[in-house]
Amino acid sequence: MKWLPWRFVIRRIARQKGFLDPIALLARLHSFAQPSEVGEPIELLRAGVVFHARGLINSRVIQHNLDWVWPYWIERQFDPRDISFIPRAFSITHINLTHRNWTAIGYPDCEELPIVDPRGLLTPFLDGGSLQSWLQTEDGRCLLPSRAAEFNQRQEMDDGVRITSETAMQGLSLTSSAWVQLESGVPVCKLHLKARADANAWLVLALRPYNPEGISFIHQVQLSSERTAWTVDQSYRVDFSCAARRHHVSDYRNGDVYIHLHDRDDQTEGSCDVGMVTAAALFPIKAGKPAEMTATISLAATGSKRLPSDAWSTVHRDHCKLTCPEPLYQFLYDAAITSLILHSPDDVYPGPFTYKRFWFRDAAFIIHALLCVGLTERAERALARFPERQTALGYFRSQEGEWDSNGQVLWILQRFLALTGRPFPSDWQAPAQRGARWIIRKRLADDLGTPHAGLLPAGFSAEHLGPNDYYYWDDFWGIAGLRAAAAMFQEQDPVQSKEFAQAADNFTGAVDQSLEACAKRLGRPGMPASPYRRLDAGAIGSLALGYPVQLCSSDDPRLLDTVEFLLRNCFVKGAFYQDMIHSGLNAYLTLHIAQVLLRAGDPRHLDVMDAVAALASPTGQWPEAIHPHTGGGCMGDGHHVWAAAEWALMIRNCFVREEGDRLILCAGIPARWLKQNAPIRFGPAPTSFGAVSLSITPQTGRPPRVAWQGDWHRQAPPIEIRLSGFEPVSTTEGTGSIDLIGKES
Repeated sequence: MKWLPWRFVIRRIARQKGFLDPIALLARLHSFAQPSEVGEPIELLRAGVVFHARGLINSRVIQHNLDWVWPYWIERQFDPRDISFIPRAFSITHINLTHRNWTAIGYPDCEELPIVDPRGLLTPFLDGGSLQSWLQTEDGRCLLPSRAAEFNQRQEMDDGVRITSETAMQGLSLTSSAWVQLESGVPVCKLHLKARADANAWLVLALRPYNPEGISFIHQVQLSSERTAWTVDQSYRVDFSCAARRHHVSDYRNGDVYIHLHDRDDQTEGSCDVGMVTAAALFPIKAGKPAEMTATISLAATGSKRLPSDAWSTVHRDHCKLTCPEPLYQFLYDAAITSLILHSPDDVYPGPFTYKRFWFRDAAFIIHALLCVGLTERAERALARFPERQTALGYFRSQEGEWDSNGQVLWILQRFLALTGRPFPSDWQAPAQRGARWIIRKRLADDLGTPHAGLLPAGFSAEHLGPNDYYYWDDFWGIAGLRAAAAMFQEQDPVQSKEFAQAADNFTGAVDQSLEACAKRLGRPGMPASPYRRLDAGAIGSLALGYPVQLCSSDDPRLLDTVEFLLRNCFVKGAFYQDMIHSGLNAYLTLHIAQVLLRAGDPRHLDVMDAVAALASPTGQWPEAIHPHTGGGCMGDGHHVWAAAEWALMIRNCFVREEGDRLILCAGIPARWLKQNAPIRFGPAPTSFGAVSLSITPQTGRPPRVAWQGDWHRQAPPIEIRLSGFEPVSTTEGTGSIDLIGKES
């Protein structure tokens, strides 16, 4: 676009057709951001185009066909009587903005992650069509889960992951269960349906050309000659456990198959030139008697590697376990562990659907959670993929224009070494050296005479902080990366270690000077998102100074004042509300605030945790952002694994966390747990000093007993026990127990 001939041609064509000058428009848009070498990451632009292309298709299909049975979000978002209703007016694209909720099911190390929406809609393949179940009686009543007034859904984790969805009305009941299991070493997705009716009826298994994001084309379906399977678009099969008694197919021109369920004619195949084939396999139900059937979809191509049959028991054997008397906290922790397992088949993914791709930023937090709960092998496997994503110049690139990634890679690698006690592997030393030197080179000059002197360049960074700017988030990660590099090279190359430590000190000095100027400008020590911003919701990124990288003390006035600003100005219903882009409540960012409060010894961390727990779905998940009124997802993936990682890390730090050269135990345990006379246990929890197992035993009429057992890398660290309501205890014993003493009021 910088070539003058192209500018001239584009402008001329646009003006001839009566359009705005796109060159001038782009220049105007860029004027609202700081100058940057990358306007917007092409990866995000590409994803956005795909996202809104579907939204455009949604707008052409859905609103003109509201007699179809649609997924839950459409049934609500398009209903003018519902709180989820959004007027469409000037909206060119129609997107799920009110109920972006789904839950992944799967099997350890299986790349495919089927998802289940809040009403049991099963989408077996990424961005594919779906399966839904209905119940229709001979007298005309119909039980449609996506329209049902009452519905229950739960996640069961006794043997893998199973999502069970239940609904009932007027003598009708329908239960669906979805899970993934192995058959001959191959993962298959199962959908089990159980129905009962007070009159003769039909259990309907329907093939739907949509998923929780909207339209997903299906062009062709064929029923097998035995009437026991569908072949969909010649790409996959859906096998039935019994033969369909009746079968109907429809296309876009003839409307949804739902309106043809009473047709006399039976169809065994159908096609649709616009990709809106719908099909229904009907199974008889006798009045007062249950009927059941199971659909099976293979998730692996022929010849795929076989998975071990004991994968779930193996992966659960060594991870850090929680036992607590609060069912919700226990359930959410177990669900978080399950999410981490499912979304780390090789790479780590921050979601099973919208975000089933790789970012260094999300990966750093997710891998940290894997490490902190003892899923070390999965973390190591994901880290092994990092070097191949490094450019020749040392940039760890997941998408252009984001300058936080190098610091995150170096930090998480150093955390891996610290938590495992392993030496610095030789094959990681060259990538780490190049990564650290990239940070040093990328910094701007210290003598610019501007508020951003010495910082990293303006970039897109975490997109929820705002337009391109000189984000302190990037700088704090850059400093953390250099300090991590200094620590890793301390034994192998002391000279290089000293160089990186000095570079970190210089970088810190530049950031401190910039923040001092901000404090004078704002009249308070709180840290804005960048040197050119006022305090706003983007300041959430500046909390990285204290969590997770701990570049400052727990009582740093800059950190605590930022938290106070966010609590007073950016909280809705007890959770952090992100104005920018997300426009929703963020569970994972709310927990960043809780972590800072916990570290500072502020009991409000528990109020924040309780608010996040209350925002979880019935299956124990959080979408990336949550609609303040519907309680459903409004942004990002409906099963946000970064949020799950943050919950696991929050629980871990409530029991055990590092603070410099000390280990802090029990600092975040809710006092209400001690009143239930039930055992409280956590461990073995990896720390930078070694793994520790912890138990708290309430004692009737006496203070509780705290016991710990360490498997230390070297000698035991200084330990402080800080259970709320009791006198703190300091010890250097690596294993021990103690009866606490209550604080005097």
